[in-house]
Amino acid sequence: MSTPTSTSRTSATHQSQGRQAPVPGTDPYLVVEDLTVRFPTQDGLLTAVSGLSYSVERGRTLGIVGESGSGKSVSSMAVLGLHDAKRSEITGSIRVGGQEVVGLSEARMRSIRGRDAAMIFQDALAALHPFYKVGAQLAEAYLAHHPKASKRDARRRAVEMLDRVGIPQPDRRVDDYPHQFSGGMRQRAMIAMGLINDPSLLIADEPTTALDVTVQAQILDLLQDLQREFDSAVVIITHDLGVIAEMADDVLVMYAGRAVEYGTTKEILTRPEMPYTWGLLSSVPDVSADTDARLIPIPGNPPSLLSPPSGCPFHPRCAHRGKVVGDACRTELPALTSASNRPGHLKRCHLPDPAGVFEREVLPVIAPDLVEENR
Repeated sequence: MSTPTSTSRTSATHQSQGRQAPVPGTDPYLVVEDLTVRFPTQDGLLTAVSGLSYSVERGRTLGIVGESGSGKSVSSMAVLGLHDAKRSEITGSIRVGGQEVVGLSEARMRSIRGRDAAMIFQDALAALHPFYKVGAQLAEAYLAHHPKASKRDARRRAVEMLDRVGIPQPDRRVDDYPHQFSGGMRQRAMIAMGLINDPSLLIADEPTTALDVTVQAQILDLLQDLQREFDSAVVIITHDLGVIAEMADDVLVMYAGRAVEYGTTKEILTRPEMPYTWGLLSSVPDVSADTDARLIPIPGNPPSLLSPPSGCPFHPRCAHRGKVVGDACRTELPALTSASNRPGHLKRCHLPDPAGVFEREVLPVIAPDLVEENR
């Protein structure tokens, strides 16, 4: 298995072959439709997520990518009802296993959270309570959905889950505090807590952040093994396209709170049609290149969500807006439409021939070896 940090611009366009196609007629376990999340602030209304729609079936993994502030974590926290209803405005629809969760009471949401859907948070040290033993926190998560179980049963289940995620000597480490675990072990403990009630939906928010490459690879292998065991629907949020290439069946690219491209991992990594996605691929280091090879960053900064730009939110940073006739990039928000008439691959862009621009101008820069091979 390739480790996340070893992914190059070229290899990102080669991976993700052989993914299984969705089973026809399968109902998605998670369905998000026209989700909008706003936060009233002293400076105005901040729209963190706008008109977001996607779905995930059991046994499949959706990767959500984008820069910090693009709405990835905010949208996923809305799925679990983790936003304070008094400090946020949420519209649209979120269905988990057929149950509508937008507007659900906190008591009803608690019955879903952890049992039907669970989340692995980005910072395991912050997510685990420092004053309680790891095993006690896992047991509490189990007892919340198994009120008839005894404390002994809950402890046994905690030991079982720690063993399943690869914690050595789980019967002893179950009584350790979070600070006594290494970073990788804390992340494994978070995965154990997320899966202790066998949820059908697992959301992993940057599960490999701050871990060394060896531990990252182990965590990704573990998530894949557990998904196969539990047949869970998985949403993985990450900045790392190497993780996406390794883990995801489908990819949702977000920018300024909106979906700007969506499709299978193979389509997104080999035939992307949105300039922002091109920028993400261009900024991946090519470890096979000469030592003096430089990254190609996306110019400028992400927009303010308090006052986003008019038209296409990416147009102030887009190097290809001059190829669009007129002033549509600046004045009209492009619709999320089919990419080059390929069903299931959606892009939000005014470019008349994005596939041609990618092949002629972008691919020779981000994957010159691949272009040379095809000549």
